[in-house]
Amino acid sequence: MDKKKLDILNGIEKELALRFQKIDEIALLNQEKVLDAFCKHEITNQHFAGTTGYGYTDKGKEGLAKVYSEIFGTEDAIVTPHLTSGTHAIATCLYGLLRPKDLLLSISGDLYDTLHDTLLGKDNGSLESYNVDIKFVDLVNSHFDEEKIYKLVKKYKPRVVFVQRSRGYSSRKALSCLDMENIFKRIKEISPKSFIVVDNCYGEFMETKEPTNVGADVCVGSLIKNIGGGLAPTGGYIVGSKVALSLIENRLTCPSIGRETGSYEAGYRLFYQGLFLAPHIVAQAVKGAYLIGEVMKRQGYKIIPDTSENSYDIIKSIVFDTEEELIRFVQLIQKLSPIDSNAVPIPYDMVGYTTQVIMAAGTFVEGASIELSCDSPIKKPYIAYFQGGLTYEQLKIVAYNLLDFKNNKN
Repeated sequence: MDKKKLDILNGIEKELALRFQKIDEIALLNQEKVLDAFCKHEITNQHFAGTTGYGYTDKGKEGLAKVYSEIFGTEDAIVTPHLTSGTHAIATCLYGLLRPKDLLLSISGDLYDTLHDTLLGKDNGSLESYNVDIKFVDLVNSHFDEEKIYKLVKKYKPRVVFVQRSRGYSSRKALSCLDMENIFKRIKEISPKSFIVVDNCYGEFMETKEPTNVGADVCVGSLIKNIGGGLAPTGGYIVGSKVALSLIENRLTCPSIGRETGSYEAGYRLFYQGLFLAPHIVAQAVKGAYLIGEVMKRQGYKIIPDTSENSYDIIKSIVFDTEEELIRFVQLIQKLSPIDSNAVPIPYDMVGYTTQVIMAAGTFVEGASIELSCDSPIKKPYIAYFQGGLTYEQLKIVAYNLLDFKNNKN
């Protein structure tokens, strides 16, 4: 490595020192929370063993549920490899809670692309095709529109109030638990029977609290994002109240069975070990995102959120001037990945998305966005959404290679 370039990065790190210190403090408190949960529920090697067939008395699955419930401060939890993605976990939750003629009120604006067909698709078994009403309240400058939310909650008493914590393919910022706390309290005062559901993807361990600590009835996420620590090979989680999860488990399998069945012969060690590592891995990813963000900011690019602001998910957005720059950035991320570094990402049609998408994902676990990855729809504004990184050192190498990005067309 060139010493002059390293000196530039080292100088940026010094300027970010207080930010990095705060990230490490959050990681320490979350690590303590995770360790305490493992110890309280007496996790042993026996919990790593897999099961077959119906999976009755699956100790590993039951132990994971207890640990997750403890970490999120909830009455109950479902943690299973049979939830194939964050979208699947969210859909399972919403289909379990909603009935025909019920209202789903999304108070964080539009939905992530892969949820559109799930909720609004035509004649495909979507919620709308089951006569579930869906209304949206847009955010205002990345904050809840309180007046409009309270007015609609009072008028309709929605069955589900839905929040997407992260940004999807938008230019807004992620939402914090502080953003949610007073809103959730007021919603419950107006409509106590409404279920508040939070899509927590990309947000786990970003703060010392989770949405369920500030009033959410249900919190949902993917195990190949933050909370899987880069080791969980698949799966999702749903945590929340016993009332909510008793309804949701009937959609996980079927009403007569609920969560009583479901085996996983490969065993659960990676799920436990990934969870244990997750607070540290998230901190690595967030610090790297700040470093890369600052490198790109100094070349004139807009960064969301700005490096002077707090981040409440692991994603850092970079707004490019041209499609060519966007594609070149994504291709560089792939080139500096440990897996498939020789692959060259190009825009393509992807299931669940309305425009062509380009993705870099040189990951050990396919599609794991807690590992360094980057994706973007090919449309204006040209925003690259990058996230993850198992080690800060890898992200520093990426930052080193981005120092001359603006002027280097190769």
